[in-house]
Amino acid sequence: MNPPQAVVVAVGFTRLTLVSRWADHVWRLVAMAPAGAGLEGAELVRDNLELRLYSDEAENYLLNLTTPEPMLFVVWRLEDDVPSVLMVTVSYGEAARMMDAGENVEGVPLPADLKGWIEDFARHHYQPPEKKTKNKRYATSRQEHRA
Repeated sequence: MNPPQAVVVAVGFTRLTLVSRWADHVWRLVAMAPAGAGLEGAELVRDNLELRLYSDEAENYLLNLTTPEPMLFVVWRLEDDVPSVLMVTVSYGEAARMMDAGENVEGVPLPADLKGWIEDFARHHYQPPEKKTKNKRYATSRQEHRA
């Protein structure tokens, strides 16, 4: 039996009041849980988000899992002044690509019950990079002309 390649999660945001002439508040990601679970400290919950794993991201999943605090990354943007989630991922690579594209990317600690599922998937699909053969350069034989 193959393990699932996706789970459904929920993320929660809170609205923080600012003392600034440019903005009176900002939204921050504060929590993550399996879909349907309560999110403590969240004023706004985005539910039914699919955390999907892809075989070509296995190395990036392992990189995340080997850090002192593995993270779930949430890619979001404001729509009508409220957060709208574009995607959730546990891949360092995907999160970095989205940040490079100018998206908001925030992380929350990855729950322990998801770590085993992700690690099993990543180890099953991880393929070490192929070793490159070094280009051997051969010395050209030059004949010296002596007079």
